[in-house]
Order: sequence, then structure tokens, then C-alpha cells
Amino acid sequence: MARPEPALRTTVSITTAVVLLVGGALGAAPAATAAAPAAAAAQGLTFHDIPGSGGITLKGNVFTPAGAAAGAKHPLIVFPTSWAMPQIEYLAQAQKLADSGYVVVSYTSRGFWLSGGKIEVAGPPDIADASAVIDWALEHTSADPDRIGMGGVSYGAGISLLAAGHDPRVKAVAALSGWADLIDSIYSGRTQHLQAAALLGGAGLVTGRPGDELTRTLKDFLGSRLDKEPEMIAWGKKRSPATYLDRINANGAAIMMGNAWGDTVFPPNQYASFYDKLTGPKRLEFRPGDHATAEATGLLGLPNDTWTSARRWFDRHLRGERNGIDTEPPVQLKSRNDAGYEGYPDWKSVGAVKTRIPLDGTKKVWANADSGANGGIAILSNALDQFLKLPPMVSVPLLPRSFAGVWQSERYATEQRIRGTSALHTTVTATKPSGTLVAYLYDVGPLGVGRLVSNAPYTFHGQTPGRPFPVDLELYSTAYDVPAGHRLALVIDTVDPLYIEHNPTGAQLTFSSPGTDPSSLSVPLREK
Repeated sequence: MARPEPALRTTVSITTAVVLLVGGALGAAPAATAAAPAAAAAQGLTFHDIPGSGGITLKGNVFTPAGAAAGAKHPLIVFPTSWAMPQIEYLAQAQKLADSGYVVVSYTSRGFWLSGGKIEVAGPPDIADASAVIDWALEHTSADPDRIGMGGVSYGAGISLLAAGHDPRVKAVAALSGWADLIDSIYSGRTQHLQAAALLGGAGLVTGRPGDELTRTLKDFLGSRLDKEPEMIAWGKKRSPATYLDRINANGAAIMMGNAWGDTVFPPNQYASFYDKLTGPKRLEFRPGDHATAEATGLLGLPNDTWTSARRWFDRHLRGERNGIDTEPPVQLKSRNDAGYEGYPDWKSVGAVKTRIPLDGTKKVWANADSGANGGIAILSNALDQFLKLPPMVSVPLLPRSFAGVWQSERYATEQRIRGTSALHTTVTATKPSGTLVAYLYDVGPLGVGRLVSNAPYTFHGQTPGRPFPVDLELYSTAYDVPAGHRLALVIDTVDPLYIEHNPTGAQLTFSSPGTDPSSLSVPLREK
């Protein structure tokens, strides 16, 4: 792969920042864990050493329903912690579930904080840990072996989905801000998601003990080792619930998945694709925000739509409660403009109407320069969009055309409600065999200020210089309402801080629209 050194320097800077931020935010967690029993004992909370797989010890806690009759059995929910988080992560939600009759077991995932072992990134030992925790809960609590659920945020979500494919005792899952396809999450468009990988790597160094395989894989990934690509893809597939889809469907667990439109760690497209292929009871929810920001207030015990849905999901599928969640449209979307929730019968019904923006003419751009268009900063930018309605913005008229190709639609007379996945088709001619391009979709107001709607990267290798080749790229799925009087703009450049780029020095990319294969952007709209 081309030019690894700048990427590694950027990674070092990001990792250093993560070390400082995560260390400051979570540094008191072990002390809080030690102090928690005295404060919470009266609430039915106890702390335990739980045997994990391979002889390690997992640090866990248990909430039990208050005033339960002797010998009574209760549905069980197991929460593996998120990446870099300690076992106290789910205390607020676990208490709510215990108050309604659940036994809830949370545990610090292996390799983090005081749990044993090394970080395996949801590898086979992590999946075996989930089953070992269930074994322990059935032996030491009043858990009902026929009513077992799993759930969690981020890392906990991924482990829960994987467990649903390996342990048929798991009957219900709530997977929040997780992944179904690890490769399509941090290597979409054959492009390394630099900031996402650096954040995960940095947080792992601060709060845990990375395993040798993780250390080697992350080094190869961030070092742009194209010769190691097959090994890295195989590593990721082993850790992807999508790989075990047939097992998950055969086991038949009821699966709810929730994510944010702007998740910069696990973008929504891969969740939607996985949801489509599930055959059991299922539900998909997308909301504004970035990675885990949609669930964050719920972890603090505040009202939270995502956690309300998760509790309703468990109540229906573990307690048999007729609460209506299985009769609602299973796909629930909330636009980034906060227009309320919209229900759809399936994902293919989202954005059923397409509008086409022609990408006429020929645009030639120089590589290696950031035009000013970019996807923002991981976690921060889309959180600002969620809470303050401030997405990354750029002045489209001022974008330097030497470094960015720009195409715009006509001004729209009526509101355009974008729903789903926009798809780019174009023809590219490169002066070098390798390269990276990043596509951005902007909502452009009367003054030319563009608000980012979506983006996605694309990397190619092995192309013949001077020979045109087609490019098809799906932008990240979203729900966004473009006001009347605005227009849409597609911008393509070659550098974005979110990603590692592979443009050799002095490279040029030319975008054209042959008459026999015209270039266009297909934008999905909600039916009026």
C-alpha cells in the first residue's frame, strides 16, 4: 500500500489524545467498582469473580429482583461490557431490568480492566466467555434456563450477536451500536478508517492488555500492509456475526439492533444489510448520533428511546408480555432533523423512490490535498449534529476545483426527505495504479453553505494508468430532510482525516461521464 508513514504519524497523535482522554475519563473506574458494593448492596447488587473460558476470571456483577419468592425462576440477561469499559457500565439499566423481574449479569470483557486474559476482539475466547457466564448464572442465580437474553453497547453488542450464533440458549438479543460485519465497518470501500481504528487501539492500550494477534493486525492495518490484506480480512470475518448468519437464523433468537446514522466506528449500512438476511423475529432502529451516543444518556439512567425499546424487546421475547413491539413496523427510523419516528415493514421499503443527479462533464482533480470537504472528527462531529444540529459544513462555492470535483442539483421546490443509501456511479481515470477518493453529499443552502448529509471512501489498487474504469460506491445510509429552496451537491476529493489515503505523490484523478455509461448519483427519498 502507498505512503504509510503519514498515516502512522497521524495515528500516534490520535492514540496519544485517546490515552489522555480515556485515562482521565475512566481512571477512577476500578475504585468506583470497589466502592460500589457498599452503596448498592441494598438494591440487590452483588459483585463476583466469574470463571471465564480457558481458566481466566471475569469481573462481574449481578442484579436480582427484590422480594422474589424462594425457588422462583427469573429471565436472565447477560451484558458484556463495551470496549474499554468496566463492569459498572450497565448499572442504571440493569437496575431497571431487575426492578421488573430480571436477573441481570454484567461482566468486564476479557483483557480489560481487572478481568483476566488478553483482548481478543470478540474472538472465539470471547464467545466462549459468554457461554461460561451463562453457565455460571444458571448455577449461582435464580436464572431460568429457558429465558436467556444478551445485549450491550458496541463491543457488548457484537459479542451478543456472535453468542446468538454459537449458544442456542440465547433467546433474545439487543445489539446497540454494534457491528455485523467488522471488515465492512472499518475497511469499507477497501479503505482503512484511520480515526476509528486508532480510537479503538488507543483505548485498548489504556484500559486493557491487547493480545498478540490484535497488536499484529492493528499494526499491519494502520501500516497499510497490502500483502497482509487476506490475513486481515480473514481475521475480521472470524469476528463478524454475518459470517455465522446461518447459525444465528437456525438458533432463532429474537434480534433487535439499534445504531446511529453517523456512527464513525460501525457505519449503519452493514447493520441494515445483516438485518435484511435475518429470518427470525427482528427489529432495526436508526437514530441521529455517532458511535454509542444514542445510548449514552440511558447508561446514566436518564430517559432514552433506545433503552426503552431494548427493555420492551426483552419483555416481549423473554417474559411473553404483549406490549405491541412485535406488531409495530419492525424498521424504525428517526431523521436527523428530529421529525419523529417513521415505521417501515422492511429495509427495502426505506427510500423506495429514487431521484437521480446526473454527474455531467469531466472533472480533473489533483490528489494529496484536502479540499476542505471532510467527514469531520470521529465521535465528536456527529454528536454535535445529534445534540446541536451542527454537522460538518463547508462553503461549496469556495471549494478549490483543482482538488475537488463538484456537481450540484437544481434547487428543489419542495422538501426532499432522504431515506436510506445514496449510490454513486462514475468513471475514473487515474495517473497511478493506486488511489483513494472520498465522496460527500451536501445540503446546500441559498448562501452556498453545505451541511454534510453523508460520505464514504473508495480505494483502488492495480489499475492501469490512463485507462478508465467504473466505480460504484454506496454512501453511508442516513435520514435527512433537505428544505425547499436548497439543492444537493456531490463533492469528490482525495483526502479526509477519517481515512488512510493511498494516492501516490503527484497523482491525478479524472471523473467522466461516457455516453454509453453516464455517471450519476442515485438518492433515495421517502414516499410522499
